[in-house]
Amino acid sequence: MDFPTLHTPRLTLREITLDDAPALLGIHGDADTMRWFGTDPLATLEQARQMVEKFAGWRNLPAPGVRWGLALDQDGPLIGSIGLFKWNPGWRCCTLGYELARGQQGQGLMSEALRAALAWGFEHMELNRIEAQVHPDNQASLTLLKRLDFKTEGRARQAGFWLGRYQDLINLSLLREESALAVA
Repeated sequence: MDFPTLHTPRLTLREITLDDAPALLGIHGDADTMRWFGTDPLATLEQARQMVEKFAGWRNLPAPGVRWGLALDQDGPLIGSIGLFKWNPGWRCCTLGYELARGQQGQGLMSEALRAALAWGFEHMELNRIEAQVHPDNQASLTLLKRLDFKTEGRARQAGFWLGRYQDLINLSLLREESALAVA
């Protein structure tokens, strides 16, 4: 299967390659940006390369997921990523994850990218439900998802572990029937 490259007015959602490892390290090595991500910050270029290979490996799973790199133009540097993973085709659901470089935040880029990725998931993965888990203190992400019609379902106590401690997570979901992004 060819990688599903998507275009928005300001972004290209494209395959993440090993050439993106330095930019990925810049994003995932930024402790402040990663405090909400759910993993400890990356420390080495080799760890970033392993992450690229992990994302690529999702496409080889029996129920493949996809992780797009975000760039401001087709061949531009990586500024973030969006993933639809933990896909359960039988249940028609998956999990959403995303991050954006600190210098690109606050410009509406992630909202634009998420609209494209979510619409693609509803259409091509035939999703009925897209789930997200967000740290309770990550107000920017909670606000973004609510603007995209995600509904809060509750708090998962100590559901994650990163930065040396257990973290609570807010569970949210978007249903096909509640989303303007889903094709009828």
